[in-house]
Amino acid sequence: MSPVVDAHAHVLLPRVDALAQDADGLAAHRGKEGRRNGAEALRVNGRMIRDRWPRLTDPGTRLADMDAAGVDVQIVSPSPSHYHYWAAPDLAERIFRTANEGVAEHCAAAPERLRGLGLAPLQHPDLAVAALDHAVLEHGLLGVEISSHVDDGTEITELSDRRLDPFWSRAEELDAVVFLHPFGCTLDERLDQWYLSNIVGQPVENAVALSHLIFGGVLDRHPGLKILAAHGGGYLPTYLGRSEHGWRVRPDARGCAEPPGHYLRRIWFDSLVHAPETLRSLVTAVGADRVVLGSDHPFDMGSDDPLGTLRAAGLPDDQTTAVRGGNAVDLFGLTDTVSHDAGHRPAAS
Repeated sequence: MSPVVDAHAHVLLPRVDALAQDADGLAAHRGKEGRRNGAEALRVNGRMIRDRWPRLTDPGTRLADMDAAGVDVQIVSPSPSHYHYWAAPDLAERIFRTANEGVAEHCAAAPERLRGLGLAPLQHPDLAVAALDHAVLEHGLLGVEISSHVDDGTEITELSDRRLDPFWSRAEELDAVVFLHPFGCTLDERLDQWYLSNIVGQPVENAVALSHLIFGGVLDRHPGLKILAAHGGGYLPTYLGRSEHGWRVRPDARGCAEPPGHYLRRIWFDSLVHAPETLRSLVTAVGADRVVLGSDHPFDMGSDDPLGTLRAAGLPDDQTTAVRGGNAVDLFGLTDTVSHDAGHRPAAS
């Protein structure tokens, strides 16, 4: 049987933030983050990070969590707080190199169970290409993690921007996975209470970013891209009808060659949608072969029991098997991983 693969898990890399600590632009970035989240959310986030520090930084603690959840393999990506898209070129290069090396070092503690993704500074497209090479060719990572948009402190760049085409082309050439994980919602202060910046903002950002990739023709220009969308792709997959209708009736919406639904079956989505009925709807919308297990380990907006949610969805056995690991093995090329013995994993798996 294929290994159980959690495709959405994070590592915190203090060395990355140490690089940015005294840099121009950090104060403005933190100020914007504070306005977008609100003071209470920042206080709760601080306590949460302190409480979960070993789970975010220590490989041994991570492996124990995986055993408890019945997970054989985790795809570990940097905390999205490490994007630092405001950084100037010299600092941005040091950040992506430190992040890629840090992820590789973390995963080296258990290479048969931990595989990694790096970072790419999309605010500097030429460096983003170099970051792909550094991650994949020099450190054996499986791809890179990116946000839903690029906010360099002066302007917002969408993922459909043609300046990013060299990055997408290189990702195709390397057969690298690009993990789309938002950080920060451009609705700003409208979501600064009750943690709406994450609860609502993250799925909004997923939907907007995926719509740019689809309607902006990125997936037409780069048909070999491997895009994995966090949080089940947000609001887009289960409200696809409006996108389909708009594409049919609005000539200005015809930025892509095919109806939007065509592209959902060329993107992968994690299972982190928090409700069995939503997971069933996601599988119906995109296909069971396009959904991979995801936990967002170890953050509080994630799940400590992703397999439990999968089982509760009541999918047919073949679809459950595909989501629990088979699809991720294919997506990430994990032919060198094997499922642990049944006795090694808790019965929950």
